[in-house]
Amino acid sequence: MAYSDRNFSIEFFPPKTLEGTEKLRATRAQLSVLKPKYFSVTFGAGGSTQQGTLDTVLEIRSEGHDAAPHLSCVGSSRDSLREILERYRSHGIRRLVALRGDLPSGYGTPGEFRYANELIEFMRAETGDWFHIEVAAYPETHPQAKSPQDDLQNFVRKVQAGASGAITQYFYNADSYFRFVDDARKAGVEVPIVAGIMPITNYSQLVRFSDMCGAEIPRWIKLKLASFGDDADSIRAFGLDVVTLLCDRLLAGGAPGLHFYTLNQAAATTAIWQRLKLGE
Repeated sequence: MAYSDRNFSIEFFPPKTLEGTEKLRATRAQLSVLKPKYFSVTFGAGGSTQQGTLDTVLEIRSEGHDAAPHLSCVGSSRDSLREILERYRSHGIRRLVALRGDLPSGYGTPGEFRYANELIEFMRAETGDWFHIEVAAYPETHPQAKSPQDDLQNFVRKVQAGASGAITQYFYNADSYFRFVDDARKAGVEVPIVAGIMPITNYSQLVRFSDMCGAEIPRWIKLKLASFGDDADSIRAFGLDVVTLLCDRLLAGGAPGLHFYTLNQAAATTAIWQRLKLGE
């Protein structure tokens, strides 16, 4: 089944070395063939990769593709964010992913912004409707949230502040996504909520990331992956099957699109994309 009516996007992180830059260019060349709606580029805590984010976004745009920089507010001032927004506007960038972000090590205070909804309110006050603003959503609840109800209200506040759409944290339980969307709709949220997708290619890496961000790996998936030991081919083959089926169920159930967290790798995302015939 083709899903030509949905929006598919791809995420990178800005490389920190010349070798990483060359590798990302090769990855991007492979993934650009898939014709995603846009590429997004992450933003370091406290702006630690601000220049790298902008450089990567501008290079993507020079290749003829839409690109959306991530922007986090914790540890930042109004003046610094105003300057960043103006730089993005001057380059004709119209899409941003707005996040609270994590306080970088060594910072004692969060700066002038504590929550993402404050960043979004500031962006709208400064730039009006110039930017299409994507925000984060957490189907399995943000790890720092007091409760699922509090987390949902945090999401509602971001939308009320002016978010145009949302991208979820990755997950492997489709029911958590559908329940979150239902709860958001009941709370009055009408913006598209795109499902975030993390391909499975490395078990230990997946466990580490999931522990940090609060994404649950279902027990049966974890046990199966652990049983493969160091058999990387079996891990990738199993991961490809699991994530492809997840994506198919999400799209069949009405998800408006998928956002792939690639970790600057092309193979797994390309394989899933081709299996699903996305964009055809």
